[in-house]
Amino acid sequence: QELEKHGISAADIRKLQENGFYTVESVVYAPKKKLMDIKGISEAKADKIQMEAFRLVPTGFTTATEMHLKRSQLIQITTGSKELDKLLNGGIETGSITELFGEFRTGKSQLCHTLAVTCQLPIDNGGAEGKCLYIDTEGTFRPERLLAVADRFGLQGSDVLDNVAYARAYNSDHQMTLLTQAAAMMSESRYAMIVVDSATACYRTDYSGRGELSARQMHLAQFLRQLLKLSDEFGVAVVLTNQVVAQVDGGASMFNADPKKPIGGNIMAHASTTRLYFRKGRGETRICKVYDSPCLPEGEATFAINSDGIGDAKD
Repeated sequence: QELEKHGISAADIRKLQENGFYTVESVVYAPKKKLMDIKGISEAKADKIQMEAFRLVPTGFTTATEMHLKRSQLIQITTGSKELDKLLNGGIETGSITELFGEFRTGKSQLCHTLAVTCQLPIDNGGAEGKCLYIDTEGTFRPERLLAVADRFGLQGSDVLDNVAYARAYNSDHQMTLLTQAAAMMSESRYAMIVVDSATACYRTDYSGRGELSARQMHLAQFLRQLLKLSDEFGVAVVLTNQVVAQVDGGASMFNADPKKPIGGNIMAHASTTRLYFRKGRGETRICKVYDSPCLPEGEATFAINSDGIGDAKD
């Protein structure tokens, strides 16, 4: 911790760490209100901590040239399918949130399992040489799938499983607590990816009806903001899966061939950098469409779900 050299006492640093702030960046990215919520940190102290942190982390303006250079050094993680990688301009981008949504059995969890392995590959092979953090809310995580994918890429099965940190989240508050633990783990060793297999499943059951909608959206927004902070702080790729809702209001569905919308509303839409829509194709094939992205053109790619993870569709 750099802050100690800059006149901030060890006790305060310990308090910050207990509340999930493990890096100088995390202090910079947090609003002052959050720091003042910590027991024993007054407003004056929060001001001082943030001032010191701002000195250590560049937060001002830079030129677009520097930004361009930074973006050219971003690592893309391969999905295992050449078609899909081509659509995504090389693969899943690190340092941003990618959301996968679609009906059940469209390959969302399968892609998550494949990515949990490919992010451990060497950078030359389309990996990111880092571990994977897997938060599962639906109970669909299967280690044997990881072993099958590991065999295909020629990785040692036991090592691959050791590099995946897995947690099962039982409710939406638990999901938030897991992210605080994730920050602690990531400050200790190199992680390349966070997978949240169904970021929204718990919210669908914990909050019911219109009356609790605003509470649900606020909680979801905080969860997504926390994920974004982790991806900024540690440069990891964040992959979320999302469920869909059918529009049943008659009017829209008559003219809309595919009346399915991702849940989570606008909050989910604004939080994810890239949104991919998955739907079923013929047989084992699945189709992925770029639904929203700041830099990818809208297009589609066909991939297949094989016994060893996501691959290219055979013609």
